[in-house]
Amino acid sequence: MAHILLLETSTTVCSVALSADGEVVFERVSFENQSHAALSGVYVEEALAHARAAGRAPEAVAVGRGPGSYTGLRIGASMAKGLCTGWGVPLIAVPTLAIMAAGAVRRLRDGDCLYCAMLDARRMEVYATVYDCAGTPVRDVTAEIVTPQTCAGFLSRRRVCFFGSGAAKCRGVIDSPNAVFLDGVYPAAVDMAPLAEKAFRAQAFEDVAYFEPSYLKEFMATTPKSRL
Repeated sequence: MAHILLLETSTTVCSVALSADGEVVFERVSFENQSHAALSGVYVEEALAHARAAGRAPEAVAVGRGPGSYTGLRIGASMAKGLCTGWGVPLIAVPTLAIMAAGAVRRLRDGDCLYCAMLDARRMEVYATVYDCAGTPVRDVTAEIVTPQTCAGFLSRRRVCFFGSGAAKCRGVIDSPNAVFLDGVYPAAVDMAPLAEKAFRAQAFEDVAYFEPSYLKEFMATTPKSRL
């Protein structure tokens, strides 16, 4: 069992939590987009103050691996790597879609359902993967365009729960009676706790110096349009 600092900044949500032996003992979250750089450090300081009051320092740092926002992922990865280097503790990376799936399973509690985590990737495209109720991936993460055939093979056999910022694109496209939509699911640091604890026990650590988030797509810098 471990004391783990949990960081999730891969989307418009910025969240920080602290787990002790698999139980969340501290949480801070902000839904203010583009506030990650300012708030993540503040939340981490508050988490550390909580840890010091309990007389137990973090033994690892866990961060959302992605996919997600390029800027958000860079902020989370940079902070996590800096903390790990400064404290001399291991780094754990948890897939963002797996974090979302853990949250959806916790809320829906349907053991017969498959869980399709989706993040918006602009236009009709999403980052998506499918998990079973135990959190085991049954399909690789892909960047795909939502069509009436999305998850058709799974939907023909059983219920599939769609959730995340990309799931709204499916509502008017997928009309299978086996399609279930769950609102309000986002990558949350609190849902990282059991996944990070499992990785800590297995010593599934990242190389702090060389770790890079999973963007899926190449980052494309654009030139701002002229205001003239």
